[in-house]
Amino acid sequence: MRKRHGRCKNHQVVPSSIHDFFAASAGVSGALIGLLFVAISVASDRLSGAEAGGQLHRIRAVGALTAFTNTLAVSLFALIPGHKIGWTAVSVGAGGLAFVVASLLSLIRLRQVRWATVRDGLFLIGLAVTFVIQLLEGVDINAHPGDSGAVNTIAVLAVVCFLIGIARSWELIGGPSIGIGHEVTALVRHKDGAEDPHEAQPPP
Repeated sequence: MRKRHGRCKNHQVVPSSIHDFFAASAGVSGALIGLLFVAISVASDRLSGAEAGGQLHRIRAVGALTAFTNTLAVSLFALIPGHKIGWTAVSVGAGGLAFVVASLLSLIRLRQVRWATVRDGLFLIGLAVTFVIQLLEGVDINAHPGDSGAVNTIAVLAVVCFLIGIARSWELIGGPSIGIGHEVTALVRHKDGAEDPHEAQPPP
């Protein structure tokens, strides 16, 4: 009985083939969190605003931090031998869902429906879907520790969190965005002889 218990305790839930991924993921997420803090300090004026725009920037900042922290926690606990990744995925997934719900309520409270607000809402919904899937996969790992497919799914979700966090950070610092819809509209206006308002600015 003791011998069997020892094997169960030392059972590797995370396959060795994906162990290196989580090691790299932990390093990348830590570096991105550090860069996010720099971005927050650069965009401090935007974050301190009391108007609706300031609240949107605060949601973007916390959204990026939540995505990166989620990946960091899952990756670090995945490197610890034993049944750690399942409960970690459930815990941080539940915390992430609580943030998403609070952020969506905040957007509703702003009562300003425009494209920027809708886009932030879509990002939050995507983040919520990611956390829900992660939570379910964590529950599956706790019930079936040998299910390597659930671990692989959590690894994919870590990449998704990276992409969402980077996109939120880019918008936080006011990075340029070239959308296909805007470019097509500008091209049609140019052919019709209309002037693009973004290009109709006097030279400095």
